[in-house]
Amino acid sequence: MNNEKNCTVSSTPLEILLRRIAGSFIIIAALLTIAHSTKWIYFIIFIGANLLQSSFTNWCPMMTILRKVFKVKG
Repeated sequence: MNNEKNCTVSSTPLEILLRRIAGSFIIIAALLTIAHSTKWIYFIIFIGANLLQSSFTNWCPMMTILRKVFKVKG
C-alpha cells in the first residue's frame, strides 16, 4: 500500500489566472528582450520580484487588480 500524498494542490480560478498571466508576461518579455531591446529584462526581474515577495507576504498586486477591476472570484 502506497501512503504517499498526491502533490496536486487545489487552486482557485484566481490563482490559475494569476499563473497564466505571470507566465505569459515572462514569455512575452523574454521575446521582446531578444527581438527588441535588452531593457525588457527589467520587466522580467520586476515580475520575478513580485512573485518572490508574494511567496513571503501572501499578497500579490496582480491579484488585487484582478479582484477589484475584473471582479474575479477567488
